[in-house]
Amino acid sequence: MLEPKLSRMAVPSKGRLQEPTEALLKAAGIKFRRRERALFAHADGLDLAVLFVRPDDIPILVAEGAADLGIVGRDLVHEHACEARVKHVLDLDFGHCRLAVAARANGPIKSVKHLNGKKVAASMVHSTREYFRRNNVKAHLVEVSGSVEIMVALGLADAIVDLVESGDTLRDNGLAVIETVSASQGILIQGRKPRDPKLCARVKRRLEGVLTAQQYTLLEYNIPRAKLKDAEKVAPGFDSPTISDLEDPKWCAVKVMIPKKRSIEIIDKLEALGASAILETSILNCRL
Repeated sequence: MLEPKLSRMAVPSKGRLQEPTEALLKAAGIKFRRRERALFAHADGLDLAVLFVRPDDIPILVAEGAADLGIVGRDLVHEHACEARVKHVLDLDFGHCRLAVAARANGPIKSVKHLNGKKVAASMVHSTREYFRRNNVKAHLVEVSGSVEIMVALGLADAIVDLVESGDTLRDNGLAVIETVSASQGILIQGRKPRDPKLCARVKRRLEGVLTAQQYTLLEYNIPRAKLKDAEKVAPGFDSPTISDLEDPKWCAVKVMIPKKRSIEIIDKLEALGASAILETSILNCRL
């Protein structure tokens, strides 16, 4: 049994967000031992229970106060009309996908306007109905779950509305996206009245530290002091880079965080300025 005052965090027990969620929590030091078929586990060193639940249930659990925090796709929060009942705390930058309208790649349906009077199979009926209403489309919606892409081939629908990641499954079934309804990714949500707001804030900061570390890398290099100002323009860091003296007074050592995506470009520019002994190091965690 769960203690009533114990904070609770709902995470996906299956689906596309399960593995990246578990990896993120582990990297953030939120560790737990999940027993087979267990519905929850206690996080080591924290007054926190991790609940393993169906992704569709997470927005409701957080909105109703059964869980204080939840990791879920933004699409599900909207689908269950929970946006006003939970706080969107943090984007997690994984599980990127889009809810899209798709039809036969070589068929006559090229726009959502062509779906008036047609049958549409949808995995997310609420979001689909809302989108059709905004576009003044009156279609017959058929709610389905799993293997939505095959519904056109079976003759059950003229088009589908489903989550799309790479689009490979659509192409394999002869379908193509005609319009995007909305974009989604994994997010951290919080209830309006959490049991322990300070613990929730600490969990958020831990996750932020990991996510920030994934975006940046640490660069160390030696540079002639005469070129230091030019080097700082290439890699300014946050507040400022860390500068250390070297035995040769004409040189100094620099340590600075840089965007990981631009690391090669920045190293090239520093080398062109005369920097040497350039070292790039991965960052596991950080707080900015």
